Amino acid sequence: MDAGQQKIKLEALLGREPVRVNLEEIVGYVCGKVILVTGGGGSIGSELCRQIAKHRPKRLVVFDIYENNVYDLQQELRRDHPDLDLVVLIGSVRNTHRIQTVFEKYRPDIVYHAAAHKHVPLLEDSPDEAIKNNVFGTYKTAIAADRYGAKRFVLISTDKAVNPTSIMGASKRMCEMVIQMMNDRSRTDFVAVRFGNVLGSSGSVIPLFQKQIAEGGPVTVTHPEVSRYFMTIPEAVLLVLQAGAYARGGEIFVLDMGEPLKILDMARHLIRLSGLRPGIDIPIVFTGLRPGEKLNEELLMHEEELRDTPNKLIHIGRPLEFDGEEFCRQLEHLYEAANQDSETIRLEVQKIVPTYQVEGVPRRSGGSGWSQRAGLAQPDGHIGTGSEDDDEGTLFPAGYHGGGDRSGRAGLAVRLDHYRPQGEGI
Repeated sequence: MDAGQQKIKLEALLGREPVRVNLEEIVGYVCGKVILVTGGGGSIGSELCRQIAKHRPKRLVVFDIYENNVYDLQQELRRDHPDLDLVVLIGSVRNTHRIQTVFEKYRPDIVYHAAAHKHVPLLEDSPDEAIKNNVFGTYKTAIAADRYGAKRFVLISTDKAVNPTSIMGASKRMCEMVIQMMNDRSRTDFVAVRFGNVLGSSGSVIPLFQKQIAEGGPVTVTHPEVSRYFMTIPEAVLLVLQAGAYARGGEIFVLDMGEPLKILDMARHLIRLSGLRPGIDIPIVFTGLRPGEKLNEELLMHEEELRDTPNKLIHIGRPLEFDGEEFCRQLEHLYEAANQDSETIRLEVQKIVPTYQVEGVPRRSGGSGWSQRAGLAQPDGHIGTGSEDDDEGTLFPAGYHGGGDRSGRAGLAVRLDHYRPQGEGI
């Protein structure tokens, strides 16, 4: 990549003014608090850490499974903020014991849960991993936040959770449901922030286009009409921080991403910004939508209604109601199915997320369809026993009874600690 291309400002691709936020609200919200960021080495997680470090937290705890990413971030934060009380930890949100230990030791006031698998086509080939990591990683982290008295828990969600066509999107919709269910049963304020694509994030389209242009092309676009909502990483993170300051518990905050942008137009614009001519110097080819991909994304379901906040770019969607106790039972069965790498995992997910469109299967019109205690039939007819990898741990930590609901009554309505998978190990 030549120097001219390196200097391209991603903001130029958006065709609008940068997002502004009230920094004083953010300062008052995080200053003097112990903050935990899961997935802290990722694109959104690392920028959250950078912004939080500027606003004088009491302690910043960065948690990620990928050591190389967080090592680089650790060096950067130590250099730029030498007085910051920084703790960098390696571990998986899927490991019940590990995440419980982190919360027990550091007692975070505010949790930003950014840890997730997000790559749509890859997860279509590994759907059970999307459920294990996204849904149950969120569930186990939320349980720990409740158990150890976190004041606020902010889930980083996605527009792909709306009427999902991918297992990733469906998994993130279930993450939102976990947050809503936990908020009804905990003194912790659980909220979600939903937004679209971020420019320049790892695995996103812009770095791919830049690489293809540097190599002389072609630039690959899935479809001439495909469009997405976009923000820069700093814009999205500042709005996430401000939405967290507005949180009272139970909200799904929806960021105003402006108008959706056609990917083809962005490709042409990026080629021109590189001093080249689209279709002449750099060819553009169409490759077709990949499994799980939509032509256009949505930020809101039809049943959700938006309310305004003091920031005109942050709105609050009305969460859809569902039976929390039944959802807990569904999660228990889904946990068993995912840890058996069930070939029917998409159909099981659709029972929980009726708006999830599985290819070749009509959307369900009703709610859940789980039998309460039935085993899960496997391809060979075997009834599953719930065995799993040792590093997963139990779904529900032993001895946990819930932190009490928002009216002060004791405990979660449904306990899952009676479920003990074989080989839990930890």
